[in-house]
Amino acid sequence: MAKSSDNGSILWLSEPRWYLWEGGFFLVTRADRVVPPHAHHAIQIVIAVDGEVAICGKEEDWRKGAAVIVRPDAVHSFNCSGAMGAMLFVDPESAEGAWLGNSLKRDITIVSGPRLASSVEELRRFIEQPFDCMEIGELIRHCVQALSPGVPARRLDQRVTTVLTAIRERDDLHISLESAAEKAFLSPSRFAHLFKDQVGLPFSRYMLWRKLTRAMVAIASEGTIAAAAHAADFADAAHLTRTFYQMLGMAPSVLMRGTLAEIPSPFSVSDAASQPQPLAEKNSRSIQGQ
Repeated sequence: MAKSSDNGSILWLSEPRWYLWEGGFFLVTRADRVVPPHAHHAIQIVIAVDGEVAICGKEEDWRKGAAVIVRPDAVHSFNCSGAMGAMLFVDPESAEGAWLGNSLKRDITIVSGPRLASSVEELRRFIEQPFDCMEIGELIRHCVQALSPGVPARRLDQRVTTVLTAIRERDDLHISLESAAEKAFLSPSRFAHLFKDQVGLPFSRYMLWRKLTRAMVAIASEGTIAAAAHAADFADAAHLTRTFYQMLGMAPSVLMRGTLAEIPSPFSVSDAASQPQPLAEKNSRSIQGQ
């Protein structure tokens, strides 16, 4: 039986299962209806186990496919179209995220063909036989690496990696551009330029994204939107709600339905010491999409 929801425009057709970590999430569910235009810093992967999903970019027509990948910070609308499947947010600064992101040639990529087969098989096993499948972190990495062609090449500048690691390790997110630049041994202006060049958005916008992902984890542990806003250093619940709509196209209360579990991040910061290994069947081509 369909379960209606006032959480944005989502219509849950099965109980959502959320696996959260600071920097991303993995969601398994069946859902319907359009999520309005939004943009977030994660690489978004959606894989349908049955049926197809629909997506459109800014001023583009709707397209359908068995799987889609969205570049970081690309404006898009989305519809699960009643399909059962998985949605995965990948930190683009992680080793796996840098590998996948470097192969994307368009803001939105429709994926089809043999590259999907192993991921669909493992996801179906996870849904139907949860006690006889890959460990959750291994499953998430498998889905990302199966879609990542070639050999990992891109690495972040070590000065940016140092700052990103410091952000992840802090209990609070009150970090100014000046203090971040000091950690990188650069002037604020030079660090701001380097950070945007490496990460793809200004430092202040990145920090807002980190606050949002921390708030998502906090909703699971704190139980209320107001408490989660406080835990993630938002001004108040209204500020968190506005940011959710801007970056995710829905209200934070979407996380109040279903089961939620906090897990360790399946990924690590992209640097020379944390490069993922390509799967045996990889080729060296970029993901061109459709």
